Amino acid sequence: MSEKSSSSGSDEDVDPESGQPVEFGGVLSKWTNYIHGWQDRWVVLKNNTLSYYKSEDEREYGCRGSLCLSKAVITPHEFDECRFDISVNDSVWYLRAEDPEHRQEWIESIELHKAESGYGSETSLRRHGSMLSLTSAASALSSTSTSSFKKGHRLREKLAEMETFRDILCRQVDTLQKYFDSCGDAVSKDEFQRDRVVEEDEDEFLTTTRPDGEHNHNNNGSKEKLFSPASPKVINGIDFKGEAITFKATTAGILSTLSHCIELMVKREDSWQKRLDKELEKRRRVEDAYRCAMSELKKKSHYGGPDYEEGPNSLINEDEFFDAVEAELDRQDKIEEQCQSEKVRTPRPPPVSPTDVFSAISTHRFADKPRSYSSSVSSVELVTASDDVHRFSSQVEEMVQNHMIYSLQDVGGDANWQLVIEEGEMKVYRREVEENGIVLDPLKATHAVKGVTGHEVCHYFWDTNVRNDWETTIDNFNVVETLSDNAIIVYQTHKRVWPASQRDILYLSAIRKILATNENDPDTWLVCNFSVDHDKAPPTNRCVRAKINVAMICQTLVSPPEGDKEISRDNILCKITYVANVNPGGWAPASVLRAVAKREYPKFLKRFTSYVQEKTAGNPILF
Repeated sequence: MSEKSSSSGSDEDVDPESGQPVEFGGVLSKWTNYIHGWQDRWVVLKNNTLSYYKSEDEREYGCRGSLCLSKAVITPHEFDECRFDISVNDSVWYLRAEDPEHRQEWIESIELHKAESGYGSETSLRRHGSMLSLTSAASALSSTSTSSFKKGHRLREKLAEMETFRDILCRQVDTLQKYFDSCGDAVSKDEFQRDRVVEEDEDEFLTTTRPDGEHNHNNNGSKEKLFSPASPKVINGIDFKGEAITFKATTAGILSTLSHCIELMVKREDSWQKRLDKELEKRRRVEDAYRCAMSELKKKSHYGGPDYEEGPNSLINEDEFFDAVEAELDRQDKIEEQCQSEKVRTPRPPPVSPTDVFSAISTHRFADKPRSYSSSVSSVELVTASDDVHRFSSQVEEMVQNHMIYSLQDVGGDANWQLVIEEGEMKVYRREVEENGIVLDPLKATHAVKGVTGHEVCHYFWDTNVRNDWETTIDNFNVVETLSDNAIIVYQTHKRVWPASQRDILYLSAIRKILATNENDPDTWLVCNFSVDHDKAPPTNRCVRAKINVAMICQTLVSPPEGDKEISRDNILCKITYVANVNPGGWAPASVLRAVAKREYPKFLKRFTSYVQEKTAGNPILF
């Protein structure tokens, strides 16, 4: 649906002089109740109060309701981008803006007024002093976080120890590596000196003989010098045993700390598992509370709001939807019965005995209209279709021909018609057809009505002057355009059956007399109603526009009177074929639509034909 929304007030949200939010007002659609649905209302936001009036012009008569916003909860709708709900305790306002931008503007304005009222706003914090706010915030933070810091302190401490052990271990590895490198260098030098001594001994053996004392002296001195143990300063400066002990202690500390960390992590895992179990239990309790709240919500006065009406996201299930529709239809039937009982009604003709000539339709034949009879019922002269010339003429003729060809066909064969109702002469057939989830079940009903003609039945079905006398489902209707004496365009709205949305239809209604091609066959009267578009038609606001293609096809059968008696209503029988193809639109459940159709169509046929019998009783016959 479409809504008009506007706002009044300054362009600024806050008055620069007083520092208070300015008055904010505009048109919003407000859900009134399940009968009237959404209604445009003038809504004013001022001094932390939301009020609404029937219109802007009626503000002087006082508001129709108001809400204090101090403890109000504003909830944007999950699916409807234009809707938001305001609830205070058990009171709920359902509101819709023109578009999502206007909805956001209203929500921000309402939140601003709530903030300026002194409940948890930034200005109220500033009035109490920033130091107080900071101190309370710090104390709250410390109170909520101290326990978590204590829980994580030992683990972080152990991780710091691990980092220290890692540094010590790296230094020890470097030191030991230097020691091993020095040892390797010393061994290499020692081997080099030994090889050199061996070479010198061989050379000396071949040289000139020297005095034994000198030779021995040099030889012994050389050996002492070359084979003395190598002791580099770098090796003597490292305590290998001490470094090895320290290395062993460091690795043991690392393993111990790792074991401790694993133990802490296992405890932490157990703690998180307990918290998870608590959260799961809390979630279960919340779900139980939600189910209980939904059950209680259905018992409250605002149950039946827009969340429970017809739609793809309706909170009401299919069974509850059907129960609500059936209860509303029963209520409307009781109201109609009370209205009928208050009217002074013409007595119906006495019932005809079973042995009457009407016991079999096959005993009747068609007879020409007697010249001596005239009609007291106002009607239109319909003889040829050429008299009915307008811009929809070709469309009307096409519809009439289709109904004459297809609607009068037998229900057997491959048509797959299913008999759903049989009450005496009346039989109702249906074919189940769905398109995009919408039920489009074609319906065909056959009926035989005594004491009336096909012309009379079609006349009362077509004439809008008597529409409200027999049609109980119409809320209001008007003739949009009169195309000719035989065709009109009608717009009508039907009574809402909550939780289904209200329906309206715009259709062309044409009445025809089809002359028989065979003298032994009766002429046919037909009223054809089918949906059209029209520039002057009211827009679709709060109603769902339905599409229809309906035909009332009637033929009159006459049983010749005995002797020289004139034809009376005891000698006539109207054979009726009623077909309806309706696209209801909307999102009503398929099972509900089929159940309602099965209930309402037979009631409509019996009510309408009884009305025609009642109106024509005692009047001259209109052939």
